[in-house]
Amino acid sequence: MVESTERVEPAVAAERGRPGTARGRRALVQGLLFELGMPVGGYYLLVGLGVSQWAALVVSGLLLAPWLVYGMVRRGRVEAMPVFTLVLLVAGALMSLVTGSPRVLLIRDSWLFGVLGLWVLGTLATQRPFMLTAGRSIVAAKIGEQGAGEWLDRWHTEPLFRHQMRLLTAVWGGGFLLDAGIRVAFACTLPVGAVPLVNSLQWLVVLGALFGFHFWYISKHGLRV
Repeated sequence: MVESTERVEPAVAAERGRPGTARGRRALVQGLLFELGMPVGGYYLLVGLGVSQWAALVVSGLLLAPWLVYGMVRRGRVEAMPVFTLVLLVAGALMSLVTGSPRVLLIRDSWLFGVLGLWVLGTLATQRPFMLTAGRSIVAAKIGEQGAGEWLDRWHTEPLFRHQMRLLTAVWGGGFLLDAGIRVAFACTLPVGAVPLVNSLQWLVVLGALFGFHFWYISKHGLRV
C-alpha cells in the first residue's frame, strides 16, 4: 500500500520504484528539516541578537510563509494544508498583537496539528477515510490509474481491507492529536525559550513513531505496492 504520506513522490514504474522512492524520501526529509529548522533556528538567532521572545516568535513563525507559497507555486496548484498553515500563522501573529503573550504564539502550532488530527479522525465516518485517499494517490503514481481503481475497489469488496484503512487512519489522526496536546502542555509549563526546540524534537519522535508503525503494519499485512 502506502510507503509515505501524499507529500512523497515515488517512481511511476516498478523498474524505477527504488530510485524514485529514495528521491521521494530524501525530499520528505529535506522538507521536514527545512520546515522545522528554519523557524527554530530563526527564533534562537533573533533572540541571540537581542530581539524579544515575542518578536522572535512572530518573525520566525512567519519565515515559513514564503516557503509555503513557493511550494504551491512550484507544484502549480493551491493546496489546502499550506493555505491553512498560512492562515494559522497570520491568525496567531494577530492574536499575539492583542495579548502580547509569547505563550499564545507557542500554542499556535498546536492548532494546526489538533485540527488536522480531528479532520483525519472525522474521515473515519465517511467512505473515504484519510489513509484510503492517501494510499490511492500513491498507488496511482506507482502503477497508474487502473491500479488505483483496483485499490479503491478493495474498499467495497474486502472487509479486512476496510478495517486496515480505518486502523491506519485512526493511528495517524490520534498521533496528530497527541502532538497537539504535548505542544500545549509544553507551551504552558516550560520556559518560553526552551519550547521551540523541545517542540521540534518531540515532533520528530512522534512522527518517527507514526512512520515506524505505518511501515511495519503495511509490510506485515501485505499492503505495499
